[in-house]
Amino acid sequence: MTEVTRRRLVNGLRTTAWHGLLDEIDFLERLYDLNALPTHDDRFPTAKGDIIQHRYNNPEDWDDDWIFHDSRFGLKDDDASLLRFLAEMLHPDVRLDSDEVQKLRTFVNETLVHDGYELVEVDAISGAPVFAAHRIGTGVPGPVKNLIFAAIGPKPEIVLSDALNNDVLVVKNGENCLTYDRPLRANGLTWAELTSWWAALTHMSDTSEREVSLNLYRRLQRSLGDNEAESRVLRTYAERYSRLGAAIPALIPQVYLHYDPYTRAHHRSTGVAVPLPRQRMDFLLLFPQGIRVVIECDGVQHYANPSTRRADPRRYAEMVAEDRELRLRGYEVYRFGGDELTDTQTNQQRLTTFFDRLADRYSV
Repeated sequence: MTEVTRRRLVNGLRTTAWHGLLDEIDFLERLYDLNALPTHDDRFPTAKGDIIQHRYNNPEDWDDDWIFHDSRFGLKDDDASLLRFLAEMLHPDVRLDSDEVQKLRTFVNETLVHDGYELVEVDAISGAPVFAAHRIGTGVPGPVKNLIFAAIGPKPEIVLSDALNNDVLVVKNGENCLTYDRPLRANGLTWAELTSWWAALTHMSDTSEREVSLNLYRRLQRSLGDNEAESRVLRTYAERYSRLGAAIPALIPQVYLHYDPYTRAHHRSTGVAVPLPRQRMDFLLLFPQGIRVVIECDGVQHYANPSTRRADPRRYAEMVAEDRELRLRGYEVYRFGGDELTDTQTNQQRLTTFFDRLADRYSV
């Protein structure tokens, strides 16, 4: 982000209380550990005492926009810190006036657009929007509402239980699939959050986190059946949980993208546009800021006739058309050829490197 953009933001926000309805300490403690940040005043051990002295006891010591110039908070030189700060300014806990929120969001987005960022709605609290920043042209707008995944056995049958609110209900074979029913925050869905949900669902709240995690992993593994390629992807990613911690995005297998009770022949006979034939994604990662990454493992059935095992241009064309549609909806699609997922050291390293680079790509 350029210095010009930063100056425009500071100047434009000069007449706005960046902390909203909260006082400055309460707002900053939503983002920072003030007792861990250093002081600028030797009379006080940490930043919190420093701020109390110069903004509460002697409010004329520092200007109202001091936060944007204080190097301890990263707003001068760190894009991620500034973007989180701007999004937090619009949080419902900070501002209640919807007109003020919309006005601020418009100003911020008109300023950020030159550097390729924007604030987008990723969630809601009591009808009030929650925002996060992301790069323009990435991510899927709107919050995730229905996450149905890891089906085992017969396909679940799904209906709209409330069409106005887009609420779904699994009316048959629900025992064969998992439905994550907690609201997703702007940070996507982490393995820690998924295991916490699993512990409550399976009455394992008194069980160690490691045992809950292993139990959930085994359940996800079952949904892949005897598909060794997909199992290798899941195993490789699972190793990251123990190495990097449970705060990283969860790799979710066999996720339902949409549900269509009719056959493709039915749609063609009625003249209605044919929906995507791929109703399930092999894997889904929900990153922060609305970033949704789809991973597909391509066996021979994706590009060849299963009976003759000869290349099938029509089948391949349908597959790439589906990918285009997903990308237009904001999803990122990454495909692995079946030969890339065989049990070799080179392939294992290739898969590990892919996940490393994917994490680096979305570290902001």
